[in-house]
Amino acid sequence: MTKVLFVSFESLPFVKTGGLADVVYALPKALDKKEFDVRVVMPMYKTVKEKYYEGMTFKDHIYVHSGFIKEEADIYSYINEGVEYLFIDNDTFFNRDGVYGYSDDAARFSFYNVAVIEMMLKMEYYPDICHEHDYHTAVLPALCKLKYNAIEKIRNIKHILTIHNLAYQGEYDKSVLFDYLNFDYQYYENGDLRFNDYCNFMKIGIVFADFVTTVSKTYAKEIQTPEYGCKLDVILRYRNKDLYGIVNGIDTESFNPATDENIHHKYSLRNYITGKRENKRSLQYRLGLEDKPDTMLVGMVSRLTFQKGADIFLGAIQEILRRDIQVAVLGTGESKHEYSFKMLENENKNRFVYYCGYDEALAHSMYAGLDMLMMPSLFEPCGISQLIAMRYGTLPLVRETGGLRDTVEPLNEYTNTGRGFSFGPYTTHDFLNVFNYAYTQYYEYPERWKMLIKNAMKYDVSFDKSAREYEELYRKVLKK
Repeated sequence: MTKVLFVSFESLPFVKTGGLADVVYALPKALDKKEFDVRVVMPMYKTVKEKYYEGMTFKDHIYVHSGFIKEEADIYSYINEGVEYLFIDNDTFFNRDGVYGYSDDAARFSFYNVAVIEMMLKMEYYPDICHEHDYHTAVLPALCKLKYNAIEKIRNIKHILTIHNLAYQGEYDKSVLFDYLNFDYQYYENGDLRFNDYCNFMKIGIVFADFVTTVSKTYAKEIQTPEYGCKLDVILRYRNKDLYGIVNGIDTESFNPATDENIHHKYSLRNYITGKRENKRSLQYRLGLEDKPDTMLVGMVSRLTFQKGADIFLGAIQEILRRDIQVAVLGTGESKHEYSFKMLENENKNRFVYYCGYDEALAHSMYAGLDMLMMPSLFEPCGISQLIAMRYGTLPLVRETGGLRDTVEPLNEYTNTGRGFSFGPYTTHDFLNVFNYAYTQYYEYPERWKMLIKNAMKYDVSFDKSAREYEELYRKVLKK
């Protein structure tokens, strides 16, 4: 049986800051248990310890001496839905309220990568494949191949690095390589560990991983261009033959309108018309919108940043509000955007509502109650929200980028196909054009709208297909 270790800084149900946690939670469950023995390792955060410690089993104690870092850690095990999670418990770096954004993040990430290897050695657990996720864990392949390469069982591990968002790379002063990771200076001097005279964790991972994956096929192509490559496009083109795009899925048990306890009225394809209508009315009541079940209700569940298209949405909103429309927005982000949405709510009572924050139950209610979810992203490696929306029969309006392009087939009136709406150029004008088109479809072609809902709900958004692709990649990397 092939042993696979997922190495991540977050995972549901323990802690989540973005879509990375969804993938690390859902993918191990979807892999073939007869062929793959999958475990997940992650830090033991303060919130995790408070909630899950009683159900954990102590496994071992390790020492991590790497440069200036001299720390100890305990290893705990917890079984969640048939998957073993290993937690690295160290109060110095992880006993905090948050996950990222600390001044010593470089030291925290470095400690964690080294600790994972020390855990393997102490527990005599040697995976055949380490599947690293994003820059926080991206130096692990280099550590195995350059620093621990004298140990055959560590040297022989294969590595797959998944890039969830290339915009975040972990760029630090070059001293991190020596002070915290204790690499030999020769590897910086020859360029292996250097990027523009800095230490860049993502660059190191791309160079030293056996395979590199991204979370959609389109994004795998986009990041090899200067426009989307975030200065790493040259290196990604160099690794082109080892670069794969595999579209994410979602956990269809957690997101299931037929069983979801967070929504007002459970429904499926058999009764979606009643289900959508009842959830819409419930959402209108909850948000203080007018009780108008026939009025088109659109919304966003998103971080309010430039990446997510908040700029062009705000540029179009006054024109949108001239129509028979209601708008609901859930999320936090850049302060200027939050202020703009608050002002819009004040100026458009009972028609526009902005919830500043994040509420999981409300998010589910919006996926079930909205008619259309807007995702006019500047770039989107994969996107989770559009997959959830389609699962609940809410039609996504997206920009044709990354995973949005791969998963949302736009309406084709002539073939009666599609499951949403899309536009190309990143402009307010193009966004408004497709919005107006969708608005017309909703009010003037109700039967076509129902057809789109059916298509969306029938679309397979599970991790099953993605899991088969990863399994094939695991088999392939073992032969490399």
